[in-house]
Amino acid sequence: MDLSALRSRLATVVAITPTPFTDEDEVDRSTLERVVARLVEGEVGVVTVNGNTGEFYCLTPAERRTVLEVVAAGSTGRALLLAGVGFDVATAIDDARFARDRGAEAIMVHQPVHPYLSAEGWVEYHRSIAAAVPDLGVVPYVKNTAVGPDQFEALADTCPNVVAVKYALPDTAAFAVVARQAGLERFTWIAGLAELSAPGYAAVGARGFTSGLASIAPHLSTGMHRALTGGDYDTAMKIWDSVREFEELRLARNNADNVSVIKEALHQIDLGSSRVRPPSAPPTPQIRERVTTILQSWGVK
Repeated sequence: MDLSALRSRLATVVAITPTPFTDEDEVDRSTLERVVARLVEGEVGVVTVNGNTGEFYCLTPAERRTVLEVVAAGSTGRALLLAGVGFDVATAIDDARFARDRGAEAIMVHQPVHPYLSAEGWVEYHRSIAAAVPDLGVVPYVKNTAVGPDQFEALADTCPNVVAVKYALPDTAAFAVVARQAGLERFTWIAGLAELSAPGYAAVGARGFTSGLASIAPHLSTGMHRALTGGDYDTAMKIWDSVREFEELRLARNNADNVSVIKEALHQIDLGSSRVRPPSAPPTPQIRERVTTILQSWGVK
């Protein structure tokens, strides 16, 4: 595994695939295939399966593997496949190996779901997973202020396959400090809060950003990334303005509609049902109308 090449490939739009469901509440494989095709044909460089936009915590173990197989079949050889793993260490390792055997080149390790998280325990959790799959790149997904530069350095010293960090805390100043202390070049830093945070994070060191929007309008996400990479913040902010209302719909009510807005937009362009699983809920009629207006403004069909 060429770690340097993997870091470079992660410095891009990191799309998170949704998990479409049928009216019978089963994984809609055919719609997922079409969503993945839309992403790779839109030149999105990294496709993440089993992320939060994919309703990771609402899927059964069998469904996580079904979704992985579908996304792998459509993306391998066309985009870097990044597989989300989590829960207990043994489950994360099993899922990582399953993903590797189906073409994944890296894994994104979800923030540990545990009421008593210590900084030292965070390092050991990720070290155990990374050490078990030395032939995969590892990307920790960070949403906790207890995790800082000392933890990133300790982890990378032990496991060189930790190649990137998905940083999802809404504080660009704190991120700038963490990234510089841990090493701007040691990891590929990925802004983990989608397009609205991307320009600010890019200005202080992030080289990529995550996106749920990319499954709907990949040209907007990739256009923003090209502009940011080229230092063209005027163009990046024009795109930012065009996506702001959509992303604010997702952020409203403490992210309650984060996934349902994505699925409603996909439904309106004939990409599956808008069904989400609890604890998410369908969007209101007012939100549906706003999504319709936004899609029209983008010219997306």
